Amino acid sequence: MKKLKILILIAAIAAIGAGLWWWWEHDKVYPSTDDAYLQANILTIAPQVGGRVSRVAVSENDHVKAGDLLVQLDTSTLNAAVDAAQAQYEIARQGAGASESNVSAATANLASAKAALTDAQVSFDRTQALFRLGDVARAALDQATATRDRAQAAVGAAEAALAAAQDQAGAAGDDNAAVRAALADLGTAQIELGYSRITAPASGWVSNIALRTGSVVAADAPLFALVEDGEWWVDANFKETDLARIRPGQPVTLEIDMYPGLKLQGTVESIGAGSGAVFSLLPPQNATGNWVKVTQRFPVRIRLESKPQDAAMQLRVGASVTATVDTSSMDRPK
Repeated sequence: MKKLKILILIAAIAAIGAGLWWWWEHDKVYPSTDDAYLQANILTIAPQVGGRVSRVAVSENDHVKAGDLLVQLDTSTLNAAVDAAQAQYEIARQGAGASESNVSAATANLASAKAALTDAQVSFDRTQALFRLGDVARAALDQATATRDRAQAAVGAAEAALAAAQDQAGAAGDDNAAVRAALADLGTAQIELGYSRITAPASGWVSNIALRTGSVVAADAPLFALVEDGEWWVDANFKETDLARIRPGQPVTLEIDMYPGLKLQGTVESIGAGSGAVFSLLPPQNATGNWVKVTQRFPVRIRLESKPQDAAMQLRVGASVTATVDTSSMDRPK
């Protein structure tokens, strides 16, 4: 009887040892952690212009598609701004047209002055020739000279007036600086009017919304969040002693706590460059005499390769996950 008890004890110890060995080897080849959480892109929805909310088209947890209307702002002030900018643009066009007319008039005046100078020069030359022959008096030559000089001065004045008109007018049509500035203001007003319609930048679920019709919102002030439904991943925090065998590209089995029995497949995408403690608000300082070594954890990003087939099993950001990495490929001969 005593020998039987000893044999049973030895068998129990051997079974425990074998179990511990198997657990140790399995845990080494298949490192696992339950310090893992489901993640997705979360977009902050904020208006690009301020105003009063005239319509809230979504509610908490609504699913929307990219381009769907989320919020509509009152457009009264924005429409008035567009009308004012349109009027300023038309005024600028009219001003540019008036400046072009001034240039045309100055050009005509210069042509007339040059024609008068030509006539005065011909008259002067004729009078000078007759004076040399003694056929006209000195007074006639002086009068012709004065007329020619006045015509030359008139040409100079007309040229200066044309240059001034051209400088004031600038380029013609929509190339005019004043017209371009007014056109830019009109474009800005039209863009801001378009911003009154806030649409979904991507498909996903509306979250954390408390906005109501009649609320006054400010530009760039966050209104609510949109959880994208496209790309999902898991941020898993593995012990530093597990990282020796974990490599990008290795398959991962993912179990989500909220859906017992559900297993999804993933792939190791990257391993964090620093431990979670390093990036905390107050990193630990171990320069003390009572320091105790604590195993650190490093974030491992796991890309989700499959999703639940059951539509009722909606993935949710922040859900707890158990991640198990298959590192057995490291033991296979190449």
